[in-house]
Amino acid sequence: MTERVVLAYSGGLDTSVAIGWIAEETGAEVIAVAVDVGQGGEDLDVIRKRALACGAVEAEVADAKDEFADEYCLPAIKANALYMDRYPLVSALSRPTIVKHLVAAAAKHGASIVAHGCTGKGNDQVRFEAGIQALGPHLKCIAPVRDYAMTRDKAIAFAEKANLPIATTKKSPYSIDQNVFGRAVETGFLEDIWNAPIEDIYEYTSNPATPREADEVVISFKEGVPVAIDGKPVTVLQAIQQLNERAGAQGIGRIDMVEDRLVGIKSREVYEAPGAIALIAAHSELESVTVERELARYKRQVEQRWSELVYDGLWFSPLKRALDGFINEANRHVTGDIRMTLHGGRAVVTGRKSEESLYDFNLATYDSGDTFDQSKAQGFIDIFALSAKIAAKRDLAGGA
Repeated sequence: MTERVVLAYSGGLDTSVAIGWIAEETGAEVIAVAVDVGQGGEDLDVIRKRALACGAVEAEVADAKDEFADEYCLPAIKANALYMDRYPLVSALSRPTIVKHLVAAAAKHGASIVAHGCTGKGNDQVRFEAGIQALGPHLKCIAPVRDYAMTRDKAIAFAEKANLPIATTKKSPYSIDQNVFGRAVETGFLEDIWNAPIEDIYEYTSNPATPREADEVVISFKEGVPVAIDGKPVTVLQAIQQLNERAGAQGIGRIDMVEDRLVGIKSREVYEAPGAIALIAAHSELESVTVERELARYKRQVEQRWSELVYDGLWFSPLKRALDGFINEANRHVTGDIRMTLHGGRAVVTGRKSEESLYDFNLATYDSGDTFDQSKAQGFIDIFALSAKIAAKRDLAGGA
């Protein structure tokens, strides 16, 4: 029986060439699988037909936008997930979504190998293969660019020789990955970290320096889930899409950073994630009102570890699953409204309202009606500072 390979297919030059390249290298039949996570571009049926025209024996396409938003972006919002305190895991979140569909297709079509178009230098190869091994430990993984030296010039030559129905014009100087949660841009002149980004590289966001009217928005959450924008019910996908448009129009969500890749190198990345940044900012602010202090302090540690696990491709790991349980419990009372002003590249919180609020006006006020018993403060301070006071006496006596 002929071996079968499931290929993560984008419809572009590299993965179109990979269909025939894999067949030549392995003698296997190739099943192409394209997953729509809100990256835009061509119609899914056009992509499916191209895969078949490029030699795939089967081609599947999946509209996974809602799945991506509900099962991958939402947990990131609940976790206030920002890798290195800045990056909202745009690409890292989409990979396990795609992996799930690849492994399902492998089971359906009797494939023993799963292939992807990543290089041997980046994070995505790890995210794909760690995810595939977690969901299908019997499956083998291959990457034509990495394993079979399928360079860009060789891919163009292969496509022209085979007369594949795909454009082979000069590639953009940038490497771009995008989905509904954001957009990542790297390589080209950006590899010199002294070079500033230029406006031409941005698509999801307008120039924040351009004068425009501010936009006020109210985002409503229920147990950490965004459920309404300005009082109108939304799905998670709709919340991201609407805030991509509104926050993006105000230049919000631009990130230029040098990040620590999993493979051990530092890489300059430029991101646009207007909806993600606005939602995380609003969610985090609502937590400050509704989450008890010690839980909030510990959750911040969990958020960092959760973000690292997802960035490193360990979405399906036991620790990630266990931390999900903690994060969901921590979001149990994160219900209410956050008012924000979107303007000049910033999403600024201006109001908070929640029936689950832990903010007590009568305890917080300094005016008449204050119910905080200040007479107890002195004794509290004496006990709280006692250990440090005893240590200080010892150190002074010893001349330290």
